[in-house]
Parts: sequence; structure tokens; C-alpha cells
Amino acid sequence: MFRDSARFYDALYSFKDYAAEAERVEGGIRRRNPAAQSMLDVACGTGSHLTHLARSFTCEGIDLSAEQLAIAAQRLPDVPLHEADMVTFDLGRRFDAVICLFSSIGYTLTVARMEAAVARMAAHLNPGGVLVVEPWLKPEDWMDGHISRLFIDEPDLAIARIALSERKGRVSRFDFHHLIGTTNGVEHVIERHELGMFSDDEYRAAFEQASLAADHDPEGLTGRGLWFGVAPA
Repeated sequence: MFRDSARFYDALYSFKDYAAEAERVEGGIRRRNPAAQSMLDVACGTGSHLTHLARSFTCEGIDLSAEQLAIAAQRLPDVPLHEADMVTFDLGRRFDAVICLFSSIGYTLTVARMEAAVARMAAHLNPGGVLVVEPWLKPEDWMDGHISRLFIDEPDLAIARIALSERKGRVSRFDFHHLIGTTNGVEHVIERHELGMFSDDEYRAAFEQASLAADHDPEGLTGRGLWFGVAPA
């Protein structure tokens, strides 16, 4: 995932308002734990959310992509970053808040692995700590055969990314075709991304199994909702 496109990731997602999203996430955390000081960003990517959240929290990040972590490390030289799988990670310490945004939880693929990831994140919360998860699409919201397209037009960078959506059971699949033009030439990069689709009941059950008091914001940051869970005090 993002192995070949990591170097262009920030350009591809430059449309996202990371500052506004970080502000909304912080607000949700402060309402549930006003004194929160430390934060772990799970699937932190290139660190665009952490850039803003690190102004309010002492932060760390984990991600499975070494390529994205290398970019995040350049952006956030003072933030500890770890290459780890959200399903199995163990940092040996706890935080006042743990976040997992931009639907990264979908990469767990199955309900069992999603539950394991939520349990791992919950295990890294201090008493009264807050878990924030932005879900991927629910099964009933998926559209087969949708053609997604994204275009970047900069002086020294042109990208056309096109993918056709399909599904296999509860797993959504995209083969992202990137046509990338730079001053060094033109290349064609293909990346397959697969994300599991889970129901609201399955997310709620995962939070409750991890002993978190769960509540759901149906709108969230991008229309996909946000799940909040608070650890026992």
C-alpha cells in the first residue's frame, strides 16, 4: 500500500483540509477528556494530521508504510514514529488519546482483524482516554462499477489517477492506475487497495468488547462518520 505512490501522496490528497479535521478531532477528544495531553496516531501516513495535532498534544505515530513514515519523519523530526501493524502493535506505553483516521481501519479487511485493531488501540489508552476511529464505507453504501478519478496539475507534476470500484463479499477493491508525469519522464504505477466494509453494529461491538464506552457521530470529518470510545476511568 502506497509503496510506489507515497512520494506523491500529499499532492494527491491536497484537497483535504487537514487543519479543520484536526481541530474537529481535538474538539471531540476535549469534550470527553479535557485534560488529554498525549496522543498516538495509528496509520499516521505522511503525518499531515499530526502536523496540526502536535501543537496541542505530545504525539507519536505508527504506520505500516515505511515510505510514508520517511516523509512524516522529514515533516515531524521531533515526533517518534514507528513502523507497525495496527492489528498487532505494542509500544509498551499508554496515551490520553489514540486516533485512526482517513478510513485506515478498513485495511484490516475482516471483522476479526478490525476487532483486534480496536483492542490494540484501546490497550494503549490511559484511564479515561479517548479512541477516535474514522470508519470506511458500510456495505450498504458501496457502489460497484464506480469510476473514481483524481487529477493533479502542477508546473512540474501532472497525475491522473483512475480506478474502477468492485467488491468481493465484504471487501471493497480498487486498482489505482496512476499516470505520473514529471520533468524526468512519464510512468504508469498500479496499486491495489482493499478495504473491509463493516456495519455500525460491528464497530460498536468492537468498541464494547474492548471495554470502551462508544458513541457515534454519523457525519464525522468527511461524511463517513466518527466513532469515539472512552476507556474506564
